[in-house]
Amino acid sequence: MSGGYGSPRSRSCGNAPEPSSVRGSSRLCSHDIPLGLGPFGLLVRWPFCPLTRWLAVWVTCMHRYTRATSVDPIAVLTASPTSHSYFSQRMRLHYLDWGNPTAQNMLLLHGMRDHCHNWDWLAQGLCDRFHIVAPDLRGHGDAAWAIGGSYGHIDYVYDVAQLVHQAQVTPTTIVAHSMGGTLACLYAGIYPEHVNKLVILEGVGLFRYWERMQQSTPAQRLRNWVESTRELAGRTPKRYASLEDAFRRMQDTNPHLSPERARHLTVHGSGQNEDGTFSWKFDNYTHSRPPHDFTDDDTIALWQRIECPVLFINARQGYAHRIGQDDTLKYFKHGEQVVIDDAGHWLHHDRFEAVQAAVLEFIQR
Repeated sequence: MSGGYGSPRSRSCGNAPEPSSVRGSSRLCSHDIPLGLGPFGLLVRWPFCPLTRWLAVWVTCMHRYTRATSVDPIAVLTASPTSHSYFSQRMRLHYLDWGNPTAQNMLLLHGMRDHCHNWDWLAQGLCDRFHIVAPDLRGHGDAAWAIGGSYGHIDYVYDVAQLVHQAQVTPTTIVAHSMGGTLACLYAGIYPEHVNKLVILEGVGLFRYWERMQQSTPAQRLRNWVESTRELAGRTPKRYASLEDAFRRMQDTNPHLSPERARHLTVHGSGQNEDGTFSWKFDNYTHSRPPHDFTDDDTIALWQRIECPVLFINARQGYAHRIGQDDTLKYFKHGEQVVIDDAGHWLHHDRFEAVQAAVLEFIQR
């Protein structure tokens, strides 16, 4: 369900243009100097003082250079979490705890091929008000790979349930991205009493995948699963000669990221191999689709059991089939949607301030 701000279930925010730097020029003239530079902007127009004119020109050039080379202030982290392990199906999994244990609980769930440090900037802004726990899902980040296991939604949801149980973080607010949003909604439908609020960023919705699968025979489904999994066994993780090469790959794939954010995500999302090269930490087998999992009808039934308020934050330039799109809001008792413009699937990086504002407005009601 879509609509403008007046719609009770859907609204758009973050459409105001971002402030841009002063445009460069191959030739600097007095009319190029912005009045925003204070007295220098006036001095440069004074016709009888060449020294002050050139001084103002120099200040303007330095001003432009500083803006062009400045560090993204949002990317600078000041808070520091502690690293912990927990067990699920005999696997050692990992999570970050941002302290403040007497505050209300908040769980942050990342998406496919991501890791818990994707949330570092949001966690830094909220850890003074919440007790924040951010896990690495199985096969991601610093969590163990599922050797001989699988990466179905059922398995991930079990891991989330184990973390909530072992870390004793109930009740909790859950903020989740992409596949993490899918898992958060499933968990909240299984344990509605454990969740205060849900914030879902570009959560994966209904692809009608299982309806298409049901059109094939059980033998065909299992045969496809065996053959696709065997193909994954032949895939070799990409190796980068240096961390800088991995960093450049991160920047090429995510052009909206500032250099500081891209480097931070690269450092935490990659590991060094024995031969000195670098590879991403996620397991290639996370691409495997099990021959059985939650069907769309099962998913809808669990959505309808969710009792807490739910905010879906989707990107106008994001992916299709997100929860909140395709008329899926009707399956939630207390669901609403915000659409962030000028952002892609990783909208919490592309438009961090707009996303943070939407999250804060919702959870503080």
